[in-house]
Amino acid sequence: NVNKGSMNGAGNLMDFLDEPFPDVSTYEDFHTIDWLREKSRDTDRHRKITSKSKESLWELIKSLLDAWSGWVVMLLIGLLSGTLAGVIDLAVDWMTDLKEGVCLSAFWYSHEQCCWTSNETTFDDRDKCPQWQKWAELMTGHAEGAGAYVLNYFLYILWALLFSFLAVSLVRVFAPYACGSGIPEIKTILSGFIIRGYLGKWTLLIKTVTLVLAVSSGLSLGKEGPLVHVACCCGNLFCSLFSKYSKNEGKRREVLSAAAAAGVSVAFGAPIGGVLFSLEEVSYYFPLKTLWRSFFAALVAAFTLRSINPFGNSRLVLFYVEYHTPWKTTQLGKYPVLEVIAVTGITALLAYPNPYTRRSTSELISELFNDCGALESSQLCDYVNNPNMSRPVDDIPDRPAGPGVYNALWQLTLALIFKIVITIFTFGMKIPSGLFIPSMAVGAIAGRIVGIAVEQMAYHHHDWIIFKNWCRPGADCVTPGLYAMVGAAACLGGVTRMTVSLVVIMFELTGGLEYIVPLMAAAVTSKWVADAFGKEGIYESHILLNGYPYLDVRDEFTHRTLATDVMRPRRNDPPLAVLTQDSTTVEDVETLIKDTDYNGFPVVVSRESERLIGFVQRRDLTLAIKNARQKQDGVVSSSVVYFTEDAPQLPASNPQPLKLRRILNLSPFTVTDHTPMETVVDIFRKLGLRQCLVTRSGRLLGIITKKDVLRHMAQMMNQDPESIMFN
Repeated sequence: NVNKGSMNGAGNLMDFLDEPFPDVSTYEDFHTIDWLREKSRDTDRHRKITSKSKESLWELIKSLLDAWSGWVVMLLIGLLSGTLAGVIDLAVDWMTDLKEGVCLSAFWYSHEQCCWTSNETTFDDRDKCPQWQKWAELMTGHAEGAGAYVLNYFLYILWALLFSFLAVSLVRVFAPYACGSGIPEIKTILSGFIIRGYLGKWTLLIKTVTLVLAVSSGLSLGKEGPLVHVACCCGNLFCSLFSKYSKNEGKRREVLSAAAAAGVSVAFGAPIGGVLFSLEEVSYYFPLKTLWRSFFAALVAAFTLRSINPFGNSRLVLFYVEYHTPWKTTQLGKYPVLEVIAVTGITALLAYPNPYTRRSTSELISELFNDCGALESSQLCDYVNNPNMSRPVDDIPDRPAGPGVYNALWQLTLALIFKIVITIFTFGMKIPSGLFIPSMAVGAIAGRIVGIAVEQMAYHHHDWIIFKNWCRPGADCVTPGLYAMVGAAACLGGVTRMTVSLVVIMFELTGGLEYIVPLMAAAVTSKWVADAFGKEGIYESHILLNGYPYLDVRDEFTHRTLATDVMRPRRNDPPLAVLTQDSTTVEDVETLIKDTDYNGFPVVVSRESERLIGFVQRRDLTLAIKNARQKQDGVVSSSVVYFTEDAPQLPASNPQPLKLRRILNLSPFTVTDHTPMETVVDIFRKLGLRQCLVTRSGRLLGIITKKDVLRHMAQMMNQDPESIMFN
């Protein structure tokens, strides 16, 4: 019953939580959490568990289970995200090949798996086996000729359109939040924002299924970003099993940070890179224990993926190399299904004739990264060999390029233009779409072209001053595959502004640890160049585009404004909506809640003195009054609401008073009106505040919310302050 007991600060919120109030201390959708409040509630919960553990053996066991629950959640996240990633990889391989043909011995085999099992496959023609047939050969009996090419071309486009139509339809009907990469929203959620349903069960299911369909359709997108979203959905799912995480939004975000690390771990087979990605790129609050738990989750996820072995090489790395040296606002964007179908049709139509765009992007990157050994059959390795050469296989000198290399260069140049243009239109459509792999593909193509050009210059002009000192005739001076790897890292770094985590992901991705120095140089240079065009990476740009209240710790605020310049009410605004400690009726409170949309209200001694007592959340106030009307006799509209320790003795004829001191935060964060905004911004960043009150000598002057801070920062940078839509 609300009348019992008293509360002396936000630290005792748990006393109130013991009362039968449903959803107390939870948050509305599209609102920011109060990190200090969540931390305080968890401290109280932990203190209670510790004190109870001394009472009995059962309570001690419960306290141990509570302590271990975090590690159990990490284990479950790692197992589920690793399993889902393995299934997605296998399904994508099969469905990508299904656009070109089918395995007669077992239709569920991809092209590569089909030819593994064949006894009639030779090394030179390892991609050809009688068990695998293209659609034209299966339907007409003819594998070659213009008719077969046209039929295969037509069916390739048809399969691509079918896959993309299914993907966009499932997203639109069942889980609109399953579109995009998910990383901008994950960053925003981890900063303390609530987006209900974004990490729900339906989103997890639909994102997993439609990710397979979207990647298999051949669109210029990757599955790596969406896998972070999938892993965070897994984390949110397992949080609901433990009240420690399900009832505390701050603790939940610790789990989601670790889940993001597991997502990158299975996306790239890079557990260390995953932890660093979560720390550098997406997490807002990352205590030391989260670092260890993230590492454990990433490790379990990577181990689970390796056990499934989707790449068939017992390796975690996608491209093993070994060198011997929200929502768019375009006109088309208003019709999401039509947009996806149109872009897929154009992609398939233009991609099929070029062998470098027809294959999956992961296969393309793998070929571009490869060094040209003696056994390579790729066009990129069609060099003119010296018949007198008698060197070991792994030490082939630079050679003049053959016709295959020149042909490949033209095809790669066309592929580069195509990938850049089509990726711009693909990212942001209403289907799961990652940007990691398309960005890497663009960089790898450019890098390989430059690598071949430098290699041929070194061969034909080894006496030039730039080659003279380190490249002697007949030596293996230049490795074009390394240029492709560095180009991929540089392009991805420029798009996302990742640095440390990018370098670690790249060497875990390729196994090329000895090339960490050129990768570091590429990452730093690409960041410098990209920052010259604008400070925001692609994910920060999407956050701004969607108007999410994300306060980036990397943004600097150097303007000389004061709290009084930003606080509300401003001049000519109506006075601040406040409650008094002992003279407001239930009807007054209900009217205030009905007429305003504020998240909470300051409580003052009286309207004359404006001396601050505390702050009460709107949701807690609504629930407390609703509960009191249902369960407490005598509470009516004319009942006086008391936020004081004790209500005065009232005549029997007066209605029953309502004591709500329990829900009052007696230690709200306050600043004076002359506090520099530089300090206020820093406080909001480091403490994760929702709002702070502005006072002078204890007298309430106004309030500053997170939205006010963000709008002021936007205004100071000559941006539209109205673009910040949520609080």
